[in-house]
Amino acid sequence: MLGGVLISLLGGGVMGEAITSSLLHGLHVTPDQITIAEPITERRDTLIQRYNVHATASNAEAARAADILVLSVKPQAMASALGDIRGVLRPEALIVSIAAGVPIFTIVEHLQAPWPIVRVMPNTPAQIGQGISVWTSTPNVNRVQLEQARLILSGMGQEIYVESENYLDMATALSGTGPAYVFLFMEALIDAGVHMGFSRSISERLVEQTLKGSVEYAIQSRRHVAELRNQVTSPAGTTAAALYQLEKGGLRHIISRAVWAAYERSVALGRIAKGDK
Repeated sequence: MLGGVLISLLGGGVMGEAITSSLLHGLHVTPDQITIAEPITERRDTLIQRYNVHATASNAEAARAADILVLSVKPQAMASALGDIRGVLRPEALIVSIAAGVPIFTIVEHLQAPWPIVRVMPNTPAQIGQGISVWTSTPNVNRVQLEQARLILSGMGQEIYVESENYLDMATALSGTGPAYVFLFMEALIDAGVHMGFSRSISERLVEQTLKGSVEYAIQSRRHVAELRNQVTSPAGTTAAALYQLEKGGLRHIISRAVWAAYERSVALGRIAKGDK
């Protein structure tokens, strides 16, 4: 499906590298099929040495021959990047954008043409092939291009296709931002272990495996998470005492408010990108 397809990425940062790595190692794309546009010389050199791909400082050069163009630049650099490739990109090329908060309308408006576009919200575990991406597409993305996009995203982990672009803002708040919530919870647990008297290395190991094992157990059991929580909560026991404090502190409410705040910010960024007030 990707044999001989030329893939260019605008942006060689963390997610750009994650996509490059998954293409080469998971999807058997060859280095000569990939071109990365990256403005920082040291970073370009690193990507060339690490993956043997083509790299350039020019967005236009990277886009010119692309069958698939991945927009992996930061949202604030999107307008400039799109200006660089306007009039250069081939009309039949597929555009895949992973920029948070940048709606499809904005891409079309800057390019001044209705290119086939896929918009994706990935998350950082994609770097190790354990991410999940929520994505949608414009009506003019053909069947082959849909399968190519699905294949690329599956190389980074799981993928979920949605019909409406509105779900991308929801995904940004839940799964896109989600790793940060998990890392903060991990940090708090590790610090609590150190406070009790564990060394930091032991506390880290205990927390990491507890979270990893709990998530895997939940996935394999297919039971509701409330049922799993009840399994380890004995009346008047240690877990009950801990959960009482978490509920008393409003943990559920705080998490809900945090996710909603991220959602509202994603929607606001989209409006700013469109030029709306």
